[in-house]
Amino acid sequence: MELRTVVATVESGEQDTVLRVLQVYNQEKSQCFTFDDEEREERKKMAQLLIKFLERELQPSCQVTCLESIRILSRDKYCLEPFATEEGLKTLSRHAGIDYSEDLIRVVPDLEVILESLKCLCNIVFSSPRAQELTAEAQLVVGLTKRIKLYNERSLPHEVKFFDLRLLFLLTALRVDIRQQLAQELRGVSLMTDTLELTLGVKWLDPYEVATEEGLLPPLPRQETERAMEILKVLFNITFDSSKREVDEEDAALYRHLGALLRHCLMISADGEDRTEEFHSHTVNLLGNLPLKCLDVLLTPKVRPGSLEYMGVNMDAVNILLDFLERRLDRGHKLKESLTPVLNLLTESARVHRQTRKFLKAKVLPPLRDVKNRPEVGNSLRNKLVRLMTHIDTDVKHCAAEFLFVLCKESVSRFVKYTGYGNAAGLLAARGLMAGGREEGEYSEDEDTDTEEYKEAKPNINPVTGRVEEKLPNPMEGMTEEQKEYEAMKLVNMFDKLSREQVIQPMGITPSGNLAPMENAIRDMADERSSSDSDLGLD
Repeated sequence: MELRTVVATVESGEQDTVLRVLQVYNQEKSQCFTFDDEEREERKKMAQLLIKFLERELQPSCQVTCLESIRILSRDKYCLEPFATEEGLKTLSRHAGIDYSEDLIRVVPDLEVILESLKCLCNIVFSSPRAQELTAEAQLVVGLTKRIKLYNERSLPHEVKFFDLRLLFLLTALRVDIRQQLAQELRGVSLMTDTLELTLGVKWLDPYEVATEEGLLPPLPRQETERAMEILKVLFNITFDSSKREVDEEDAALYRHLGALLRHCLMISADGEDRTEEFHSHTVNLLGNLPLKCLDVLLTPKVRPGSLEYMGVNMDAVNILLDFLERRLDRGHKLKESLTPVLNLLTESARVHRQTRKFLKAKVLPPLRDVKNRPEVGNSLRNKLVRLMTHIDTDVKHCAAEFLFVLCKESVSRFVKYTGYGNAAGLLAARGLMAGGREEGEYSEDEDTDTEEYKEAKPNINPVTGRVEEKLPNPMEGMTEEQKEYEAMKLVNMFDKLSREQVIQPMGITPSGNLAPMENAIRDMADERSSSDSDLGLD
């Protein structure tokens, strides 16, 4: 059907005729996601007419058809102006049942109208900065949260709940002011935690342990999984700075309660492997936002038959996180987005919980036996992580190195032992530990975990490569002293030329363990030696 015909019919305003024409248009364009530029002005005009038409007293079936047409038009980001107005958004939010004015929410009884309106709002808010600004001014987030609070009392279909949560996610992702309003004024963390608990349908065994039937955890149904993931995304948006600030006892209890729910999310599967992976990914992202002291809930559940026990602690959740990490490593896709959240989470958990660190150390860095291959060669988890230490992406490289460094109790010698000095150099340079030493941290005393194979091979291990190297022939064998001196001077001259032409810059290690240009390093060492002599009273 010609667009101008549709526009003319809508302009005429006769309800039954408009309904028939829009039904045909919707059927033709239901799968249309690209639009002809030549008809752009016609589509804008149609959008204006539809918003005005929707403001009339219409039958629910006509409202739904009209909203379906608006949803189709809202896919075109160049035709959003008529929708991204105060009047347009107020009309759509009223039909969605979330129009907020003071303490009143007008209830729209027809659920299909609510659903189509929410879909339209999601499209418009996602693509229009002006609409995002107006929804913040119109306090749509207040109307949304009021309805979400009623989920336990009202029987709403899955689709309405899902698009409520999707719209809330978009608003909190795109507007900092809405994010802050939900988190603080509307107590969003508590509200969304309760909504997650309701969606998961959990029962509590202890304050921070979810009850299971004889240890069995059935998969989460598809619809509940979809809603749970939207809730996790909203919670991620409003808690992204929680790990960086101190929280009081009340907030800590709330975050521990949320952490216990997230542990349950890790322990259950969804409908299919891909959906489970996505569900766990959102869970891991949110766990990384929780205050560090609240992560102890991952270890809280008692050890029961079938649990993975280590040092008397239930390590089921930590083991699942480790398996999740290895799957992401093997997949090798979008490493920064997929790996850094779980690596950071495991690193910080290991830093603050001794049992977690020891368990991860036993799994990732078991006592060394293979000293013939480089640390980055092989298929063990250690090999895979060491390979990441020289990755092109700085964030990935740093996260992998930091994780292994913490497992080594931030000891330079142990870190070099497991990774090789060449792989470790980046982190050591950044930390000012090139000369060795140890970062300050609360770790237990060192224990001797060297295997007999390692002790035997240790004198022959090349610390740079981290393995026993084959003995190479001496290139200076058979040379006279004059020839050796000539080759040495030739090498010096080559380095001097490269340095003067700024191809390379000779570096040295300062007394503080940092890398610095050679002349600066030598001067710092001389100054320190002079200072030491003065302290001893030497001339």
